[in-house]
Amino acid sequence: MQKKGNRYTIAFYNLENFFDTKNDPYLLDDDFTPKGFRRWNKSKFWKKVKKISRAISKIGLEDSEYPPVLVGMAEVENKGVIENLLETKKLRDFDYDVIHFDSPDERGIDTALIYDKQHFSVLDAETIPLLVQNTNGDRDLTRDILYVHGKLHQEEIHVFVNHWPSRRERAEETSYKRIKAAETILQKIEIIQGNNSNIIIMGDFNDDPNSESIKTIMETGRFINPMKKLLSPVSGSANYRGEWSLFDQILLSHSFLNFEVGTHSFVKAKIFSPRFLKEWKGRYKGNPFRTFAGSKYLGGYSDHFPVYIVLDENKS
Repeated sequence: MQKKGNRYTIAFYNLENFFDTKNDPYLLDDDFTPKGFRRWNKSKFWKKVKKISRAISKIGLEDSEYPPVLVGMAEVENKGVIENLLETKKLRDFDYDVIHFDSPDERGIDTALIYDKQHFSVLDAETIPLLVQNTNGDRDLTRDILYVHGKLHQEEIHVFVNHWPSRRERAEETSYKRIKAAETILQKIEIIQGNNSNIIIMGDFNDDPNSESIKTIMETGRFINPMKKLLSPVSGSANYRGEWSLFDQILLSHSFLNFEVGTHSFVKAKIFSPRFLKEWKGRYKGNPFRTFAGSKYLGGYSDHFPVYIVLDENKS
């Protein structure tokens, strides 16, 4: 049996509108200001910071001795809010750093990756623009795809962090945007000659495992989707109008199924949904304990549960 000390977790977490309280004149962030629709002030912000740091610090501890070595994030406004997160009591003793780029999203919500420098070193990082149009022909100013090339211990890996275009209109009418996102990642994989590379594609895809966009990636035959079996009528990473979804997923290249010394092998995938991340009572009991429901401040963590995978480091 593999020891917990040789096991590491990699997570993804949509942080539900993780905004600071300042009004950026170039972004549609007015709702998240003290005088805005959400009455977003420093007290609420710092409560959210503490809650999110608590959640991250506990992800995967039943499987590993450490918090996640990598955490992909969605819905963060800027690098500053993540730095606030990493300075909290729960996380400051770990050697976390952050990769973040501003994206063209009109609201200013971006993706990011935090990584533990004791276990992961960055070789390269960049954003990949997602060039899609709305039905009227205008560009959809959506989130870029974050690409990070680095070393997990001594093994090179390629990580894509995503927050694909939403289903604000009907899912069928916006599906082409998410298929384009999948195709954009596959084009990048061709450039990095990814046939034999270790690749992790994580994110809030705004699509379930059986959607056409995810199938576009899976039909290449290069990946496994360990999240697929986690979606059921009674479980998922988010719940909308009583229906569970699993938009939050982590896909892995087949290379994570080997057991060679110096590599990492896939063990399991999980939704992290302990009691403290859930609504405890009422009609939404068991759902993610969110920060807001419309304009009503609930004071919770996020409207998504984090998801994570467990890897063994093969030392001998």
